Amino acid sequence: MSKINVAVLGATGSVGQRFIQLLENHPYFQVTHLCASENSAGKTYADIMKKRWKISGDIPKYARDIIITLPDPKITQGVKLAFSGLDASIAGEVETAFAEAGIHIISNSKNHRMVENVPLLSAEVNANHLDVLSTQKTPGKIVTNSNCTIMGVTISLKPLYEKFGIESVMLFSMQAISGAGYPGVPTMDILGNVVPFIGGEEDKAEIEPLKCLGRTEGGKIINADFKISAHCNRVPVFDGHTVCVSVKFKKKPTESEILEAWSSFKGEPQELKLPLAPDFPILYRQEEDRPQPRLDLETGRGMTTVVGRLRPDPILDWKYVVLSHNTVRGAAGAAILNAELMYRKNLL
Repeated sequence: MSKINVAVLGATGSVGQRFIQLLENHPYFQVTHLCASENSAGKTYADIMKKRWKISGDIPKYARDIIITLPDPKITQGVKLAFSGLDASIAGEVETAFAEAGIHIISNSKNHRMVENVPLLSAEVNANHLDVLSTQKTPGKIVTNSNCTIMGVTISLKPLYEKFGIESVMLFSMQAISGAGYPGVPTMDILGNVVPFIGGEEDKAEIEPLKCLGRTEGGKIINADFKISAHCNRVPVFDGHTVCVSVKFKKKPTESEILEAWSSFKGEPQELKLPLAPDFPILYRQEEDRPQPRLDLETGRGMTTVVGRLRPDPILDWKYVVLSHNTVRGAAGAAILNAELMYRKNLL
């Protein structure tokens, strides 16, 4: 199959930058349009990003001379797919306009996540949810990824939920500052501090995994039937969301059964050998003080969910720690992996 022309919406933001980095020399997708606000439109990407590029390494050569345009489907001629890193204040309307124009949307924004016939897709977890796309009435289809905080949590829960059933989950997040975008959290608010509130995060953390782990029925996605309680905190770490998770199971597993469930877990991305798919979606670290963002964040090119510290929970059943790269696995990388899956399933 030939490469598909794609656009990146919100190309100057932190998630947009990750899209541009990860799409360099991609075997399936060719970036032809970069879209941003009126303040950036009409200028080259390199000119706009001289002081805004915040990712290690230079701006990829292919993107430097692309003229930034507005996120308008009338302008993005020849594009079949758009990756959206737009701010939620405008994402809903813009993404709908692209879908109505026949351009597929893979969105990192929250606006369409909880629509019953829009997949909240995590490629290894719920590839079957793509079946509901046939019920979307627009010629272009909308697919979303979950909130970055619970991406790794949901991946870690998937094999456990399938094998043992889940009654309830308690989670405590320690979220990196890059999750707030740029310029993000003021220095005097975060250095040497922990902020025990992130607007809207706890609501997302308590509902989005239930949709990801749900089932399809009649062209709709029916949520999983357990409860989640979440505490979300911002900490002075640049990249990498760490989450402490406690789980109460319906069928009580042993330690070895949990570890085997994680180590054997693979999904369609691994079966299809998709370009951005890690060989192992979940890696368990045996060391007593792992995972750590500084040591484990780049595992599997940032696409592997790293888990550690599995131990009995005196209130629930078992507890453990999850680390995932919030702008790669939790955002742009997840969206690209979702698009790769759709490409191989001839849904684009």
